[in-house]
Amino acid sequence: MSGRKQFDVGAAVDQAMRVFWERGYADTSLDALSAATGLGRGSLYGAFGNKEALFTRCLDRYSALYGTRFEQALAAHPHDPVRSIEAFFAVTLDRIADPSVPAGCLVAQSAAQSSTLSAECGARVRSLISAQQQRVRTSLAGSSADGRSLDELATFVVAVNQSLAVLSRVGSPDSELRSVARVACSTVANAISAG
Repeated sequence: MSGRKQFDVGAAVDQAMRVFWERGYADTSLDALSAATGLGRGSLYGAFGNKEALFTRCLDRYSALYGTRFEQALAAHPHDPVRSIEAFFAVTLDRIADPSVPAGCLVAQSAAQSSTLSAECGARVRSLISAQQQRVRTSLAGSSADGRSLDELATFVVAVNQSLAVLSRVGSPDSELRSVARVACSTVANAISAG
């Protein structure tokens, strides 16, 4: 179509995701989104609706990228729950160490700023954390521990994972983050063997 500028919607979502990831929802302005995507306000609204709708798309994109990596890591050791959790933390530590992406985690960042989100966006963030807990819980299912203990371990693992993202945002060194992950894996191993 002549006269209409075409753009790559996926690339625009990735660029917007990076801005939300770096700044958080409340501190991300339409001007910042426009600058990052190269789209004017009218084009942003035309393509995505509003800031909240774009943010939701960014959460979904982030979840698709990293959720798949977590699932693969957790499934790589189906009969060894501790190795599955080690692989899960390795995904997070690799993302944190990747200089091409912002520090931390978009979901953790959004959870920390949940008071600034609409009820719908807050529910979406909670659902992403719940999905992560379910992934972890599924990977622990082959152990001999009872169901309640496994539920608690899954919550613990996700809490540590989110904490790693927060610690990375404040500049904690890689060695400290890896130490936290090692202690968490030891805790999981001890809890499973005690069960």
